[in-house]
Amino acid sequence: MKKTYKIDVDCANCANKMEVATQKTEGVKDATVNFMALKMKVEFEEGADPAVVMPEVLKNCKKVEDDCEIFF
Repeated sequence: MKKTYKIDVDCANCANKMEVATQKTEGVKDATVNFMALKMKVEFEEGADPAVVMPEVLKNCKKVEDDCEIFF
């Protein structure tokens, strides 16, 4: 399953850090962050519940960029 989320991030480097942190989160198969569009596309692993995975994604992103935000 793929979903797109609106994000708030200040710079392209920070967006890249968010992308890497999201890709390393359990339950995420792949993720792409588009800084210019302020969007994050997340592909979830088979059977993963986005409602459970996305709070973990946000927590991991906050570790690398504490003022980022993901709207879900």
